Amino acid sequence: MKVGILKETSLHERRVAAVPETVAKMVKAGTEVIVESGAGKNSFIEDKEFEAAGARIMGDGKALLQEANIVLKVNRPSMDEINSMNEGTVFVGFLNPFSSADIIRQLAGRKVTAFAMEMVPRITRAQRMDALSTMSTVAGYKAVLMAANACGRFFPMLTTAVGTVPPAKVIVIGVGVAGLQAIATARRLGAVVTAFDTRPAAGEQAKSLGADFVAMDVAHDQAEDTGGYAKEQSEAFYKQEQELVRKHSKESDIIITTALIPGKRAPLLITEEMVREMKPGSVIVDLAVEQGGNCALSEAGKEVVLYGITILGVLNLPSSLPVHASSLYAKNILAFLNLIVPDGKSLKLEMTDEIIKGSMVTHNGEITHPALNK
Repeated sequence: MKVGILKETSLHERRVAAVPETVAKMVKAGTEVIVESGAGKNSFIEDKEFEAAGARIMGDGKALLQEANIVLKVNRPSMDEINSMNEGTVFVGFLNPFSSADIIRQLAGRKVTAFAMEMVPRITRAQRMDALSTMSTVAGYKAVLMAANACGRFFPMLTTAVGTVPPAKVIVIGVGVAGLQAIATARRLGAVVTAFDTRPAAGEQAKSLGADFVAMDVAHDQAEDTGGYAKEQSEAFYKQEQELVRKHSKESDIIITTALIPGKRAPLLITEEMVREMKPGSVIVDLAVEQGGNCALSEAGKEVVLYGITILGVLNLPSSLPVHASSLYAKNILAFLNLIVPDGKSLKLEMTDEIIKGSMVTHNGEITHPALNK
């Protein structure tokens, strides 16, 4: 079994799908590992480190794709990369399948078996493979650091010779993995944090990290799906949620938004009028901007300043911490490989397995995931 690690080609991507530690474990299991030269450069990993771990370095990505039985990446492959893959190749990486119809069709057309890491089900047995949660942890942490840098105020309460500086007031909207890490980071920096979520179960988690929690009056079966993700709600529901947030946003210094609905546009939770009412110098970090954004004024990849408020529409935050993001993602990938190549030498796809069935997008020339065939 030959596993290929490709160099990322997406703009500003600094992560890599394997690190020397995980390569060494693959090799020990009997897998041949081929790494494209320079794949780890932006994560500060030199080719010689991969070689020392037992990998073979190849300078030509297309030649690597012709050899590899399994291809690992962080981001979805390009059309050229797909066209260079052999029939029956297995691809594993983030595919963003709901907005990459052309890529998914091409993978199916080339008879590539493709797995989307963001679609690994959130079940106990799959925790070590849950790359979406891993990267959300990185994003939640970095979002608070970016907010602190952009905000004109201290985070902690400070007592000085000329008076006391009150702590920053932070709102976190969406208490998933990213939201929980944002809460924890803001609290470590000394801020007072208020968290919002439609899922009642999130309240206990938020409070355990020292945040106040504000919940919508919604039954548990209405708030989240069987996978633990927030469910899409009615427009009237979101208007009600906006009014609830609005009572707190007027006095906030920082708002971190993380509310997402899988396969749907992110819910609009902060209107332009709400932004206008905020204190000048405040900051909004919109982690949902890649799916349309939770804030009406956020723009993907841009810093917008309106009404004295800085709105950061940040993209791919995990890439800004490439060392640990790569290490964590590589461990998720390794755990997934151990599932599909249990002996390190031969592919074994149990099509009834909940993890394989939930994350498989294409197989044998067909788009297999039911959510993509609607």
